[in-house]
Amino acid sequence: QVQLIESGGGLVQAGDSLRLSCAASGRTFSTVNMGWFRQAPGKEREFAAGITWSGSLFYADSVKARFTISRDITKNTVYLQMNSLRPEDTAVYTCATTTGRGYSEIYLRPEGYGHWGQGTQVTVSS
Repeated sequence: QVQLIESGGGLVQAGDSLRLSCAASGRTFSTVNMGWFRQAPGKEREFAAGITWSGSLFYADSVKARFTISRDITKNTVYLQMNSLRPEDTAVYTCATTTGRGYSEIYLRPEGYGHWGQGTQVTVSS
């Protein structure tokens, strides 16, 4: 059974940085795609960043150049380094995994993923 556990969220000020972690059990990151999504109050869940099984990275335009997704295969953990945070980045951040491999536009949407963590709250004050 796949289990994803996020950590690292918190309350920060605009311009600060945070690093989120997503630890997985039951699946090896190096063989599947992983993604980070976020959902702000009253809004739909949206894609933030993804990494394919082979290590290719892809980002939403809204976070490109500020966020970096990475992974540590030895720890079976995926990270989201978030720099230059803005109040509009406030959301619950959730990691997700899929049995899919490689890049496809489906992995920019929640329906492209089959397993989700519980999420971690990120709040950015102005």
